[in-house]
Amino acid sequence: MHGPLYTVCNVFCLGLIAPVILGFYPLSGLTASFPPRSLQEKEKECDMKNIIKRYNNSSLILRIAVGIVVGVALGLLIPGASWLSLFGNLFVGALKAVAPVLVAVLVASSLCQGGSKLDKRFGTVIFLYLLSTFLAAFVAVGVSFAFPQTLQLATEASEQAAPVGIGEVLRNLLMSIIANPIQATASANYIGILFWAALFGLALKGRAAGSTVTMLANFADAVSLVVRWIINLAPFGICGLVFTAVSGSGLDIFVVYGKLVLMLVGSMLAMVLVVDPIILAIHLRCNPYPLIWRCLRESGITAFFTRSSAANIPVNMALCEKLGLDKDMYSVSIPLGATINMDGAAITITIMTLAAANTVGIRVDVVTALVLSVLSTLAACGASGVAGGSLLLVPMACSLFGISNDVAMQVVGVGFIIGVIQDSMETALNSSSDVLFTAAAEYGQWRKTGKPLPGFLSGKR
Repeated sequence: MHGPLYTVCNVFCLGLIAPVILGFYPLSGLTASFPPRSLQEKEKECDMKNIIKRYNNSSLILRIAVGIVVGVALGLLIPGASWLSLFGNLFVGALKAVAPVLVAVLVASSLCQGGSKLDKRFGTVIFLYLLSTFLAAFVAVGVSFAFPQTLQLATEASEQAAPVGIGEVLRNLLMSIIANPIQATASANYIGILFWAALFGLALKGRAAGSTVTMLANFADAVSLVVRWIINLAPFGICGLVFTAVSGSGLDIFVVYGKLVLMLVGSMLAMVLVVDPIILAIHLRCNPYPLIWRCLRESGITAFFTRSSAANIPVNMALCEKLGLDKDMYSVSIPLGATINMDGAAITITIMTLAAANTVGIRVDVVTALVLSVLSTLAACGASGVAGGSLLLVPMACSLFGISNDVAMQVVGVGFIIGVIQDSMETALNSSSDVLFTAAAEYGQWRKTGKPLPGFLSGKR
């Protein structure tokens, strides 16, 4: 119905509109070289600026929800308008292009800036952070094995050859690790990217000049900002993805998505209500639920709506002060937790990866799933600082099973569709447990030195 010229015109228009929406330049800059305009034209321009400003200032959750509704409506009313799929293709393509660079710069920059002075309590916090993240991935593996899911992708995924066993998986993993770093970035080989970025970051640590460390941090911030610009346009991309799914499969597509959301949310609730309390009960030898409820109430609810662990750091700092914790301790452990304490991210990466493996016909054995748990733990530690960061690291985990990058990025697109619930729950779990394990490490030290625990934790008022 629409020829190539029509598609080119759409791309051109999107390229013209996107920078304006992102705020690269005001609309007045587009018309500066044109003849003087009438008062009516200026009023129209002012109205457009106000619309764009309201778009940028509105909640991303609300915009994505609107995009989903519009995509469903268009898919049901005009299923033949295939050109609408272009928005989804552009969105996924942009994420596919920037994700390898994002992983490289975030890992290298964080390792380059890492501190070296850790006291006993701080070591306990790090241990608890990593232990809970690994257990979260392990829980997600168990849930995925118990309730295996497949995904309805925009482009049907062909079956891929599964690795013969754990030996072949490890061989492929090692060969991917030593790939040329430039080639790894260009081909989205996330295992290789992670390995070389970690080596470069560790090599620079303690040797790089302050200006070099600052430059790496600025570069990481710049790439993160580019990702935020792309995600700012997520409602349009998700609208296209939903349109493609609904026009091809009807409303049945949401049955699959609903099951996936239940798996993700159920796994996260299992962590916060079962696994984390067991860890705390063993460490503190007391009822941990009063501390858990307080962290959820004063940190988790705020994080659920902000959907940003970094934005919730001031809230967590204030809560730590209320809990009577050492400021020298929590002023470091809370920002660190926003980086490496990623239970929700590990769950998301694991469940989405195993769903992708099921979709392309790859059968995963238990030992390989354990390797995936470790990989998800490491990957989750690099998921901070960017909205939807855990989803952008799904392709790295998918590469463990030889799943193509095209399929992996479609899985990322599905993740953004369900992200209204998934990302909110993930952030609430991640951020509230930052305070939870910081307090656990501090109170554990109190118990060893004979200092009484706070009244609310010991059952006293």
